[in-house]
Amino acid sequence: MALVDFKLLPGIDKQQTQVGADRRWVDSDNVRFRYGLPEKVGGWSSLLTDTIVGVARAQHAFVDLDGNRYVAIGTDKFLLIYFEGTLYDITPIAASTFGSSTLATDSTTVKTCTITTTSAHSLLAGDIIQLDAVTLPGGTGLTDAQFEDKLFQVLTVPTSTTFTINSSAQASSVVSTGGTMTVKPYQSVGPAAQTYGYGFGVGNFGGTVSGAATTDLDGTLADDTSGTTGSTIAVTSATGFPAGGGTIIVSDTPAVDGELIDYTAVSTNNLTVITRSVDGSDRSSHADETVVTDATDYTGWGSAVEASTVSLEPGLWSLDNFGDVLLATIANGKTYTWDSSIAARFTTRASTTTTDYLTSSAPTASRMMMMSPVTRHLVLLGTETTIGTAATQDDMFVRFSDQETINTFAPTATNSAGSQRLQDGTKIMGAIKAKDNILVFTDTALYTMKHVGTPFTFGFEQVGTNCGLIGQNAVVEIDGVAYWMSSKGFFMFDGTVKSLTCTIEDYVYDDIDTTKGQQICAAINNLFTEVVWYYPTSGASYNDRYAVYNYGESLGGKIPGGVWYPGTQARTSWMTAKIYPNPHATKFDSSATGTFPSVIGETGLGQTVYYEQEVGTNQTNPDGSSTAIAGTLESYDFDLEVGGAGQHYLSISRFLPDFKTLSGSATVTLKLKRFPSSTATTSTYSPFTVTSSSTQFNTRARGRFASVAIANAAVNDNWRFGTMRLDVKPDGMR
Repeated sequence: MALVDFKLLPGIDKQQTQVGADRRWVDSDNVRFRYGLPEKVGGWSSLLTDTIVGVARAQHAFVDLDGNRYVAIGTDKFLLIYFEGTLYDITPIAASTFGSSTLATDSTTVKTCTITTTSAHSLLAGDIIQLDAVTLPGGTGLTDAQFEDKLFQVLTVPTSTTFTINSSAQASSVVSTGGTMTVKPYQSVGPAAQTYGYGFGVGNFGGTVSGAATTDLDGTLADDTSGTTGSTIAVTSATGFPAGGGTIIVSDTPAVDGELIDYTAVSTNNLTVITRSVDGSDRSSHADETVVTDATDYTGWGSAVEASTVSLEPGLWSLDNFGDVLLATIANGKTYTWDSSIAARFTTRASTTTTDYLTSSAPTASRMMMMSPVTRHLVLLGTETTIGTAATQDDMFVRFSDQETINTFAPTATNSAGSQRLQDGTKIMGAIKAKDNILVFTDTALYTMKHVGTPFTFGFEQVGTNCGLIGQNAVVEIDGVAYWMSSKGFFMFDGTVKSLTCTIEDYVYDDIDTTKGQQICAAINNLFTEVVWYYPTSGASYNDRYAVYNYGESLGGKIPGGVWYPGTQARTSWMTAKIYPNPHATKFDSSATGTFPSVIGETGLGQTVYYEQEVGTNQTNPDGSSTAIAGTLESYDFDLEVGGAGQHYLSISRFLPDFKTLSGSATVTLKLKRFPSSTATTSTYSPFTVTSSSTQFNTRARGRFASVAIANAAVNDNWRFGTMRLDVKPDGMR
């Protein structure tokens, strides 16, 4: 027979069997489709010689009025600025610092030191602290400079007023306590990975407090270290509370939230010698007659309990800018600002009290944030119904500031601040700016948020049901169209909600860990009209696979199911090529150790490599070395439709390779099967190494079905496949 063209439709089809996926490719890794042809993906190169401590979850690029470019990077531990090839640490310091703290050296054989604070510190193991104004006790053999302005990881928390760290050098003797220093806790962001099935604390996070003794506050509690009267908390009745001391939770809804407070004794109706915000609970103000519940015998806040339905979300950021000013909101926390226009910007931390850009009067607990396009309102989603009271956080509540301000949220007759509660769903999962509105996603529905002017400022319209967002970062928008991933499928919105037919849907959802939806990272690679979702598979702690929808390769909708392709490239955050000519992305390795910021005693925090994507053909590492990117591609199982499909065996005697581009080499393997369910074998002489000078290859391949596989493995290999010719003929029926 004459040579026949081997030309398939673009994209991967895993919804069909390998035999049933007619004229389609069925598997790939590190391969994309462009102008209908498959090619190995472009390379990526580390932008830094340093690696970042922790896992990056957000990136945001912006330009100041002088034309300087910045990238804000939010990790589970830090808020960083990337500027002209250098990283700067601008992580907020927690509101409470602890002066006059003391240090003890625990041993002359290990580097552990114990720091004692003057009041309860609320630190947890793994937290980051900075030490300042250090004067060590004498006789340690250590120097002040080894601690001054240094970052340390908290190792253990023996009590509410002590914690341990490792020093950078070994002490020469044991000193029980002494010296003085100020402890500056870094603002906590959240876990590195989303966990599911274990709870923390009391109430819904560790059981129930039903049946426990309750009473009311007799007076108000301020947001400080004192009680209603000095070190004492007055209650209306102390009956039923342990006389020898215990723990209370102060909240009208103790099964949901509250502050845990220790006390040492009962005196009439007074709980004496108190310690505020213990076990990592948030200290806040409490009104007179707030419910007080005995939590002494219940699982402590921060202590793991048995499996439950609780999902603990990872540490997330939402990032935006207000002109020169970076806005950064910790998920379920405060909104901070950082002014890029000041001379000392790189030695100034993000805060709620940035000069001229305060957020100290903004809500203190919000799921996420963004600036509204055009109108410039600061929009907080899943936020407080009572501004400044974290206990009133409502996952379905939206607040927006007055126009052109970021600190005025209380609505008046003369401003445009306001609020709205959404109804369909249990929580707001995310939001994204679209062409003329903001799209707000709950876990079940989609709303549009449009500027309508006075008196309402914004109008909210539900435009989709049963299409909720799986995670905060699982949605992207380009050219007025939003694409997102739900817990059950892929969707788009171009004025109406549409379900995306996906030819790799079962492959993705059969293996994705949907309980880690907040780790999913959606990306726009606008260099190749690709929408990419990076996701964690079952058993993986972090993102390890991706799914691509190529909206520019659909041939006007003529390709059934669109052009989709999977792979194993792992990324935790992505920034589209816009301010920078190429996309930026982050890759996390939990088993390695990051180098920036420098944290003494660091353990278990992992490292993030910061890449520029679509650069060259290899992976260029922080040390400058190159690693090959292996691309693989495999076709459907084809047969000879002679006398009926699959009736005759086929014989392939030679093939003529055709590559649009080829540097280095690629391998071509012919695979053969007797039956659709048979294990494939390779033809004689396979695999064939193809170079730019290759013309044809002879072989002896016989089977009822055959497929073609293409791959590369070496540094600098790069290829784009064309239309291969096969010498195929019938070869009998047995």
